[in-house]
Amino acid sequence: MANRSPLVIGLVAGESSGDILGANLMRSLKAAHPEVHFIGVGGPLMEAEGLDSLFPMETLSVMGLVDVLKQLPTLLRVRKQVVQAMLKQQPQVFVGIDAPDFNLPIETKLKAAGIKTIHYVSPSVWAWRPKRIFGIKKATHDVLSILPFEQSFYAKYNAPCTFVGHPLADDIPMQTDTQAARETLGLDTNKQYVAVLPGSRGGEAGLLTRDFLDAAQLLQQRFPKLEFLMAFANHARREQIQGLFTPADQQLKFHFFDGQSRTVMAAADSCILASGTVSLEAMLLKRPMVVSYKFTWLNYHVLKFFIKVDYFSLPNLLANRPLVKELLQDQVTPTAIASEVALHLTTDMAATLASYEALHQSIRCNAGEKAAQRVIELAHCS
Repeated sequence: MANRSPLVIGLVAGESSGDILGANLMRSLKAAHPEVHFIGVGGPLMEAEGLDSLFPMETLSVMGLVDVLKQLPTLLRVRKQVVQAMLKQQPQVFVGIDAPDFNLPIETKLKAAGIKTIHYVSPSVWAWRPKRIFGIKKATHDVLSILPFEQSFYAKYNAPCTFVGHPLADDIPMQTDTQAARETLGLDTNKQYVAVLPGSRGGEAGLLTRDFLDAAQLLQQRFPKLEFLMAFANHARREQIQGLFTPADQQLKFHFFDGQSRTVMAAADSCILASGTVSLEAMLLKRPMVVSYKFTWLNYHVLKFFIKVDYFSLPNLLANRPLVKELLQDQVTPTAIASEVALHLTTDMAATLASYEALHQSIRCNAGEKAAQRVIELAHCS
């Protein structure tokens, strides 16, 4: 190990969930290799591990076809900047972390130029636009999968795929200490709390916050002693979301936190969530949840013809059954959200939580170590 030459690894993450994966991979690479240097784009967690980001990760945090089209000139410019930086510095491996519409074209160009490429987190080719698998195969030397069923899909097309599990499943203990989380946040350990997390991206937060706050109003009417917890992914989300509060919302019993979303969910009796990695995190924390997602009107009416999957939340995709309540588009109403949360607060959720635990175990695979091992193998493969 000591005789290995220095490694240069390129990484690009486009949003908070990718930042978590990237930071975990970077830690594992540093532990496995004596000298490694990172270049690319990431958020605060990746920067804390030693990445000097080429530009703010928030630049890439767009959602939906229409939003991407609006941001297209900027995205094309920064994509070109990434490609130029990678071609100049010649990393042994480039790792595109999720954000497939941004990263796969970069990977295609870098692979053609002789740089090894990995895509970390499989695009949902099994859910919509399955023919993307051919583009993925052209762009990458390997795909690191976080869901166990994805490997068999890739095998059908003779496309490389390595299942590594999810680092959150390794980081989060099998049992959650709710009282300790409440003490950490300075909360009363004997009250009931609901976590309200409208999303880390501006688009989803703008579409969901109003319904989430109206649901909180309904819950407060039914449970007068109930209190609410809200964690903001960053300063921009805090300003955006708090700007949507009405005078009536300001009467709700909210506690606000910067970051700390995991601790906030651990402290809660139920969670109101935007769909995404946060729903997986809530499952790993063994928290009851209702998961919502909305697109803009045009995005939804374009995408609904292409999506071929029964579920959209990660817990339900893993379980292949409706384990958690999902609300999509017009189903996202304050009444539907509040009704589900009321069930969490008044019924025994033991069976659901036992299912969460089994799923947690299924993806607890030392993901960071496995991913780092694959990156190093590829880096030293002639």
